[in-house]
Amino acid sequence: MQLSVIVIAYAMQREIPRTLQALARSYQTIGADLDYEVILVDNGSPRPLQVDGLNDDVPVQLLRIDDALASPAQALNRAAALARGEVLCLMIDGAHLLTPGVFEWALRAFAAFPCPVVAARYFYMGPGEQPETVLQGYDQNAEDALLRRIDWPQDGYRLFEVGTPLSGGAASITWFNRMFESNCLFMSREHYFSVGGSDERFDLPGGGFLNLDLYKRALDADGAVSVQLVGEGSFHQVHGGTTTNSERVAREAKLAGYRQQYQALRGHDQLLSDKPLHFLGHLPTQASKIHLRKRQR
Repeated sequence: MQLSVIVIAYAMQREIPRTLQALARSYQTIGADLDYEVILVDNGSPRPLQVDGLNDDVPVQLLRIDDALASPAQALNRAAALARGEVLCLMIDGAHLLTPGVFEWALRAFAAFPCPVVAARYFYMGPGEQPETVLQGYDQNAEDALLRRIDWPQDGYRLFEVGTPLSGGAASITWFNRMFESNCLFMSREHYFSVGGSDERFDLPGGGFLNLDLYKRALDADGAVSVQLVGEGSFHQVHGGTTTNSERVAREAKLAGYRQQYQALRGHDQLLSDKPLHFLGHLPTQASKIHLRKRQR
């Protein structure tokens, strides 16, 4: 099997059907011919996820963890141990919609490089970054209206018309900004376990900087090649996540706790890898040219 997609979910009954639609054979450009599986992990949702009635177009299996921990680290490791694919796609926050060429362009990297670590850029659904827009009234109803407006999923690249790239504090974002986080991260299954998998000491609710740590360790390993996709993205649906949709003061306090734990575990606070970057992709639509956005406003 070529690919195992691991999706971690907690209390995401609204979001997961759309997440899975974006992983479907008919949606992903190479889905029809790709040998892949989707492992959907319900990480202890108070009301178990229901995936009955999903189209057979999505090769999904549901793993329910009743005794789940607050961090998704253990869930990631359990799913990776079950995965049959040579390549893993890790989606630590299951409330994300992918653009249609993510599988195709990510797997091209595995044909081009011996040990690629491939990241799709993180976008928020909506007119701005969700930690700000939810305070201004952006909610699930507004998001549903945006998706209806672009007739999603008929043309998945129209997500660029209604999404905003994660800035990470940068004044402007282009496809060539170095990424420190991705919610759609590809690496070989062998590489995942060779770097120790997800560090279960990141035990804070939501995992803290678990995702950032895994990305950095995977990149910093000997022989790893950093690849960032261009013209493909991973779009976060609003869902009341651990940090994204918190009130500002509470969110800042949580982030401070995450930084403190990271420094205690790693002995430093450097979250970015300095590996040379490689870029792979295309610009499928005018809206995907994110470097033009400030100029257009």
